[in-house]
Amino acid sequence: MTRLTPDQAQDAARRGALLVDIRYAALRDRDGLIPGALVVERNELEWRLDPQGSHRLPEADRHDREIVVLCNEGYASSLAAASLHDLGLFRATDLVGGFQAWRAAGLPVTAPAAP
Repeated sequence: MTRLTPDQAQDAARRGALLVDIRYAALRDRDGLIPGALVVERNELEWRLDPQGSHRLPEADRHDREIVVLCNEGYASSLAAASLHDLGLFRATDLVGGFQAWRAAGLPVTAPAAP
């Protein structure tokens, strides 16, 4: 699995890849969101993205879909992407450095939730 830099992940999203944010709600509220990213709780990831699953998201419509998983700093997302490979989603990968690297690269982020 080739992990992506923030710029590569943005390019993948422009090509139609799914950006999937698995961060905890508290981190999303604190730091904001990546526009266009799907928010999927980590404990729901496999059954939401399995194209053969009855509880899949509409966007998870085929096994050849490119998927870029992101967490806060890039650790949990690499394990999550490997788990998606186990489902046959061989174009799943993750964002090196996670959301923090995306933001540090100056890429688009929505404003954090108001306190």
